Amino acid sequence: MKNLRRKTLAAASAVTLGVGLAVTGGLAPAAAAGPDTTFLVLAPQGATNDKAVARVAAAQGTVVANYEQIGVLVVRSTNPDFAAKVVGNGVESVAATTGLGTALDEGETVEVSAPAVANATGDPTKEPLFGQQWDMPMIDVPQAHAVTTGSADVVVGVLDSGISSTHPDLASQIARDRSTSCIGGVSDTTEAAWNPTTSDHGTHVAGTIAAAINGVGVTGVAPGVKVAAVKVVNDDGFIYPEAAVCGFLWAAEHGMQVTNNSYYIDPWEFNCRNDARQRPVWQAVQRAIRYSNSKGVLNVASAGNSNVDLAHKTVDSLSPGDGTPEVRDINSACLDLPAEAPGVVTVSAVGPTGEKSYYSSYGQGVVDVTAPGGDTRFRTQGARSTLTDGILSTTFNTATRTNGWGYKQGTSMSGPHATGVAALALSAHPGMSPGQLASFLERTAEAKSCPEGVYNPAPLLGAVYNATCSGGERNSFYGAGMVNAYNVVK
Repeated sequence: MKNLRRKTLAAASAVTLGVGLAVTGGLAPAAAAGPDTTFLVLAPQGATNDKAVARVAAAQGTVVANYEQIGVLVVRSTNPDFAAKVVGNGVESVAATTGLGTALDEGETVEVSAPAVANATGDPTKEPLFGQQWDMPMIDVPQAHAVTTGSADVVVGVLDSGISSTHPDLASQIARDRSTSCIGGVSDTTEAAWNPTTSDHGTHVAGTIAAAINGVGVTGVAPGVKVAAVKVVNDDGFIYPEAAVCGFLWAAEHGMQVTNNSYYIDPWEFNCRNDARQRPVWQAVQRAIRYSNSKGVLNVASAGNSNVDLAHKTVDSLSPGDGTPEVRDINSACLDLPAEAPGVVTVSAVGPTGEKSYYSSYGQGVVDVTAPGGDTRFRTQGARSTLTDGILSTTFNTATRTNGWGYKQGTSMSGPHATGVAALALSAHPGMSPGQLASFLERTAEAKSCPEGVYNPAPLLGAVYNATCSGGERNSFYGAGMVNAYNVVK
């Protein structure tokens, strides 16, 4: 996501990426080497990738990941003419991903003192830090837990910066056999690979979804389910398209029913399908999402932190994220991925008052539901932060390599609340398809009305945070309404 942000999101010639993801390739002698570059190569769908693989070899490239299911190859090449030479029979399009790394919206983390250990009563309200989790009562988590805390048969993929496998609130919650790193578009299932290195964003997200009720720290929305770390954020804090594609395919092939995606793809906040360079990225990601849907995966994504009306985009002045921002005109062909991709549940954010967070993006027909994401500015109208109005969850200090708890805010935090509610829904009502589950989340949400006039809970930060809500019972700020944990299990 954007604003409040810090930057986030090698190859072998033969690798295996789980079921059906065999990788092959070849490297022809290079006449003049250029920089080692990663490419997404798109083949026609519905056939094998054999012709594309052959063209890659002929153009002096190495296939590091062959996603036969969706007609996508991840390729490395030092041939400066690779993109021009590889296109032809068996290859529809190609795009270098150099410069397409996306900054994860890390936000500001404020750690809290380690809490005393309490008796593990099974009651989420008895967890030592529950009193600071204003977000959980807002979506009726205690009432839901009286019915179910979730089923261990439900596995949620956290496509993010990794999950601390030693965290006392998460160690028992992780499906280690389904966790992986997708950095570089290649799967690495070693535990060190999917643990956090330079960012604890994924650890915080995982805690909101499934932190244990164990007498330590906090509780998650669905502490009875499992989470799998699918690491897509590299050590420089960037998400590259090949990692996201790998993540969606990994979740699809490893039995995950829900994924959480608190990021966007491409350094341009909006990926324009009518842009020759960006179109292959859009196509590859959409193919991956569509395939995961077909395998029973519901993908949940954050709306973004730029206070943008996603239904009426005109100008992007904050991109690219990995270079000097420039002003460009955008239109309906330019989408925030994965939030605006078909088949994705998109989540906006609210603060402790239940009203839209000052930073949250929105959009009629784009936002499906809303959930707590924190708003640290509303109490002072933007003058200063009240950090406890953020979302408290699990953290990992990457400098000291210690586990803890702390506050973050953003739609990156609202997304996992909706994801946790989806996991509870699947636990109580197994067998729903992704489409049925998405519809169920919306039908059980608590409708919220538009605020009147121009809305800005942080006016001292300026008119950049002005927003106007449109629509009726289903509207641009809140979609179908606030997700509700109790409604999906009762």
